[in-house]
Amino acid sequence: MKELLKSSNWFSGLQWLFFIFTNIIVIPITVGAAFNLPQETIVSMLQLSFIVTGIACMLQAFIGHKRAIMEGQSGLWWGVILTLVNTAVAQGVPLQELGGSLTVGVLISGAITVIIGLSGAGPHLAKLFSPAVMGVFMFLFGVQLVGIFMKGMLGIPFGNDAESGAIDVSVSLLSIVIAIIVIIISVKAPSAIKRYSLLIGIVLGWILFVIFFDSEPAAKASSFNFELFPLGHPSWNTGIIITVVLTGLLNTANTFGALKGTDAMYQSMTTNKQYRSSFTITGVLTLIAGLFGLVPYSPYVSSIGFLNQTGIIKRIPFILGGFMFLLMGLIPSVGGFFSGLPLSIGSAVLFVSYLLLLNSSFQFFNQVSFNTTNVYRSSVPLFVGIIIMTMPASYFLTLPSVIRPLVSSGLLVGIVLALILENLFPWDRYGTEKEKPKKARS
Repeated sequence: MKELLKSSNWFSGLQWLFFIFTNIIVIPITVGAAFNLPQETIVSMLQLSFIVTGIACMLQAFIGHKRAIMEGQSGLWWGVILTLVNTAVAQGVPLQELGGSLTVGVLISGAITVIIGLSGAGPHLAKLFSPAVMGVFMFLFGVQLVGIFMKGMLGIPFGNDAESGAIDVSVSLLSIVIAIIVIIISVKAPSAIKRYSLLIGIVLGWILFVIFFDSEPAAKASSFNFELFPLGHPSWNTGIIITVVLTGLLNTANTFGALKGTDAMYQSMTTNKQYRSSFTITGVLTLIAGLFGLVPYSPYVSSIGFLNQTGIIKRIPFILGGFMFLLMGLIPSVGGFFSGLPLSIGSAVLFVSYLLLLNSSFQFFNQVSFNTTNVYRSSVPLFVGIIIMTMPASYFLTLPSVIRPLVSSGLLVGIVLALILENLFPWDRYGTEKEKPKKARS
């Protein structure tokens, strides 16, 4: 109780609130826009995202891994979902079929994640995700999301209009200015201001957007008007479901990255019990996400940067931040107001935020001893993944529909290649053999 009365804990909790808010706010809005959902439905999804995320953070802090690590809607899932939308539009797959199959895949993934947690298989899976695999994961993850944000900054719409969209010059200029301002604050400002750079960018950008452009009035949200299967009622598209389930398995990398990355801060190795509890909670949250059309959950690797920057590793401030975020979701007018956030401004701010994934990638690669022979372990999945990302979705129309959604995702192909190459070949032995000195002739 004494900890709850300390003003310093509440102030630190506010910092957590801003961090959680900045990471979550754009996700339901962009997914809703991609699926061409009504504004009222997007408001409800945003409101529910606030509620579930607040509860998720508190559950992990109390009975999960018990660390100050944000549990939120996964960036990996988000990137794959938006990529699937773009691919489906280009290949003529109805969004209702995509959404219904996505729902089925997410529910299956949630059940598998719960099984991983209850069975204690997490630590065994962790062995597959070596530093080389995590380096590829972080790099391709950053390329995927930064590419999405770049399109959002340029005013290119999500969903059905994406293929016919064009760059909006005036919106692009404002977005670029906001991104530059956020970078300058992040680099030049004192640490007390630097930690709020993303929030400053959102507030300033939103104000300027309203001044220079016509902004639609915020939608009104009714109290707790949550809809089951808003993306589409359950349907079966084998290729999409396989891709989604594989995404759920690869999403476990976020749990490994977040927990391993905070071991040094908490001066203890993550225990099997922490893995079990964390995976079980994430699995239950993923099941909830599947029912209500939310992006599935996972621990945020980006929490490591926040903890390093602020030094707030105690659980109390984190719990308070999650509680305040929950309260924001319980007030319908809050969800309605924030649904009016311009996508170009949110994309500009997150564009800057996810540039830091390059540093996370380098930190993992620094743990690998590369040479001219074993560099293929990472160069193959990196280059193949990036090249696939640049290919139009129409290139993959000749492939069987069962594998098309998977093969057309550069992120998933790159991660799968990294896992296969890293775990099938003893790369550390290659290129390290020293030539034996030749004996001198008598």
